[in-house]
Amino acid sequence: MARNSIHVFAAGSLALSLALAAGGAHAQSLTYGDPGDSEAVSGGDDASGGRAADSSRGTRGERGGRSIGSASGGGRMKIQPYIELNQSVLARLEPTHEVLTYTSVAVGVDMSLAGRRTEGAVSVRYERRFAESGNIASSDTISGLARVRHDLVPRTLTIEAGGLATRTRFEASGASSINALDETGDRVAQVYSVYAGPALSTHVGEVAVKSSYLVGYTKVNTPRVSVAGAPQAQGDIFNHSVAQAAQVSAGIAPGTVLPIGLTASGGYSQEDIANLDQRVRELRAGVQATLPINSELALIGDVGWQDVKVSSRDAVRGPGGVPVVDSNGRYVTDKTKPRTIAYDVTGLTWDVGVMWRPSRRTSLSAFVGRRYDSMTYYGSLSYTPNARNAFNVDVFDAVSGFGSTVGNAVRGLPTDFTTDRNAFSGDISGCAAGAQGGGCVNGALGSIASAAFRNRGVSASYSHMAGRLRMGLGAGWIRRKFIGASGTVLADANGRTDETIYVNGQISGPIDRLTGFTVGIYDSWYKSGISDLADVNAAGINAGLSRQFTPRLVGSLAAGLEALNRKVAADELIATGQVALRYNF
Repeated sequence: MARNSIHVFAAGSLALSLALAAGGAHAQSLTYGDPGDSEAVSGGDDASGGRAADSSRGTRGERGGRSIGSASGGGRMKIQPYIELNQSVLARLEPTHEVLTYTSVAVGVDMSLAGRRTEGAVSVRYERRFAESGNIASSDTISGLARVRHDLVPRTLTIEAGGLATRTRFEASGASSINALDETGDRVAQVYSVYAGPALSTHVGEVAVKSSYLVGYTKVNTPRVSVAGAPQAQGDIFNHSVAQAAQVSAGIAPGTVLPIGLTASGGYSQEDIANLDQRVRELRAGVQATLPINSELALIGDVGWQDVKVSSRDAVRGPGGVPVVDSNGRYVTDKTKPRTIAYDVTGLTWDVGVMWRPSRRTSLSAFVGRRYDSMTYYGSLSYTPNARNAFNVDVFDAVSGFGSTVGNAVRGLPTDFTTDRNAFSGDISGCAAGAQGGGCVNGALGSIASAAFRNRGVSASYSHMAGRLRMGLGAGWIRRKFIGASGTVLADANGRTDETIYVNGQISGPIDRLTGFTVGIYDSWYKSGISDLADVNAAGINAGLSRQFTPRLVGSLAAGLEALNRKVAADELIATGQVALRYNF
């Protein structure tokens, strides 16, 4: 193996070593991972990035977005604002027959940044619905996705920010789906999640030093939720949380001072959940060794110390010890009671694995070890053979709350993402793809129950471009093992597990020079850990057709069909239709 090949791979090995040691980014053992471990290259550094970011975003026919100025010297900024008028009809076909109609006005903007120092994408939409007929109320909503990174000091100091806004239809069990067509009832929640923080990466002689900090906030707005007749722990839907994480690490690359690379690291994370004052806190320190086998393969081993605690308070008790709920249906926290420990794991941890990087377009990492007082398995695969194809797989294991899980899912998306929107509702599909890969947030939103949990699973995404035809597929499986303190209302949740499996597909492209189409399909299964009566299966298809009348005026038609199957209640079948007119500024 050539000497320069050793140093090239050593640099890559050290980068991954620092990332894994500093926060277990792939294991997601610390809240929001490590900002310094973001994807390697985004749209600004790859000719394909602009094309991916500028592709059609569904049926609305956004053509000719304006490129204005530059993004931090040399890059391009593309902004496409719009206003839209919709006339919609929603027909509930089963179990009862009901037809709802409403008019809506929406404003939004799609933006892509591709510069030497700034990269990112933003897609935000505000919609106001005006009820016309049927059992429906006027409402408004915000949906969108954003990820932006900026180099304050090139190759040294970076700041990152991102966010998600979406609607999800939920059950009393906490099961939810972000793709639901019927977003007009009393089981619709609005989810918001934002995060931001800096990351430092520098050298002191031969020693590479990295540090980072991230803070995030997640909120779920719901109508009044009745817990009567439902399992107590599952009737308590997530309210809001603040999560933060800090990491620091220092290491030497293989072949510099020693034949192996060594990295020492420490990290802290905490999520404070409003429901019953739950707190998830983790401290970790460790040393990691990296041994290059050849220019493509390295062995990695890690030994460390971990302290993880989950705690909460009990709810206020009424007559007969019945827990008290507030006007939103959530438990009222008893501030006079001391905090009770629900989960406490302290001790040594270890991980061993491999990293394989045969080219800049292919990267594989796979690890096995012991964390959280049990065996753990995690890793990732990224394969982008060309500008038209991208395939990503992520295997994860973490203890967290709902807020941290959503934040990590958003951070896992590429900064040059393109996301499709539901042809009927205009909401995001949940999956996003970019020049360097993609990901989905569907799994993170599979349950909005408030209790903290150990989160294990796998997610995968594939995107393909054939000319101007764009296709995407996302799938995943998540298993949550909930954590609740003994003697509190969350005790019934302790040890309970639930599972979410989802599949999401989208295809869009032109029919001719002025006409485009999009088709989306989804299916999700939620399996409850208490009773199969709470299991839910939701599946649907939506399609849209757009026609450009003038350079800025676009008309569109959309239709959809959704089936909802529950064992505890009657099945539902819903059909939708819409006519829309959009003006692109």
